[in-house]
Amino acid sequence: MYSEKVMAHFNAPQNVRFMLNPDGVGESGEPGCGDHCMIFIKVSEDVISDISFQIFGCCGAIASASMTTVLAKGKTLADALAITEQDVVDALDGLPEAKQHCSNIGVSALRAAIYDYEGKKGG
Repeated sequence: MYSEKVMAHFNAPQNVRFMLNPDGVGESGEPGCGDHCMIFIKVSEDVISDISFQIFGCCGAIASASMTTVLAKGKTLADALAITEQDVVDALDGLPEAKQHCSNIGVSALRAAIYDYEGKKGG
């Protein structure tokens, strides 16, 4: 049902931790399935220098949030904003059709964290 990459990110998610004093925080949730994700970012010279997340969710949501952080770390804010749900699905070697919506939770939280950062900086 799930690809090896999905299972790897589910069993050992990358960047999962609470971040103290983040520059931006974003939240996302899927009321229909109960998933909830928070992404924390640190920004240095317009680049995401550190990123972490906390999540309550299913296998697909956990793997998607983990992969979102992997894709975003080290990217400029503009490049990180350009990450799509399909980018996450592709990087995970696919998600079952019934779980494709899970890719949205990490991407939405990432965008919210960037917007939070930009709002604090007056951007």
